[in-house]
Amino acid sequence: MPTPVTFDPAIIEQFLRYARMVVARGYIHNTLGNMVIRALHPDYPEHGIAYTKHAGVSLEEMGAENVVITEIPSPRILAGTGVTSVGHNLSREILRLRPDINAVIHVHDDATIAYFGAGGVNEVGVLALDLPFILGKPVTAVPAHMDVEADVGPVKGFVAGTNLVVLVGHGLTSMGRSISEAYHRLNSFTADVRRAILAEQLAAIRGTRPAYRSAAEIAEMHKFAEAIIYPKRADNVMQGQAADLATKNAAE
Repeated sequence: MPTPVTFDPAIIEQFLRYARMVVARGYIHNTLGNMVIRALHPDYPEHGIAYTKHAGVSLEEMGAENVVITEIPSPRILAGTGVTSVGHNLSREILRLRPDINAVIHVHDDATIAYFGAGGVNEVGVLALDLPFILGKPVTAVPAHMDVEADVGPVKGFVAGTNLVVLVGHGLTSMGRSISEAYHRLNSFTADVRRAILAEQLAAIRGTRPAYRSAAEIAEMHKFAEAIIYPKRADNVMQGQAADLATKNAAE
């Protein structure tokens, strides 16, 4: 007998709490920003089910009555009323292709849109030590001419190698094993965008160049992301992780 899909009050509370936090950061301007939280369900063992906001209301305005549950391979509504927006297509595809990801946040950040919209860049230089550790993988920038919400086909080509996608001329989508992790990745990236803008302005005044970290440094930091963000020891964290990696590689 099928198990009815019903709302979990704890997930609803978590969704609304993080919606308020995203709004408080100034990310939401209209009804199009959204979040998705994956939940387990016995009738959907492969992908689970997705909690999200229906179309036509913003994260700023919404309440519990605006949460809906959908399938992940399709937008079919399993609980709640109202259809989802086109952006839910991208979130669902991320969850479908990345079983390690349980939450997605999509927003239209002013600084990110402006930084890429000014032209001349394909990436954001990394100034702060924390960003590579928080993200754990490189940022992917999707060109403005590609609409991966309307056509999710290209997503499979890049989603495995990133935890944050910039949709140039549109916004950005962060992913996490939890909504907390997705939120921290979102905030850390947008903070680095603002730092880059300020650093480039100051460098232009001083006649210098921003001290962006090299690709090799960033790649090295990605290796230690898990040990730094979720440490199992209080000291010699990177040395211990390096030893663990060396032992694993030797065994293989």
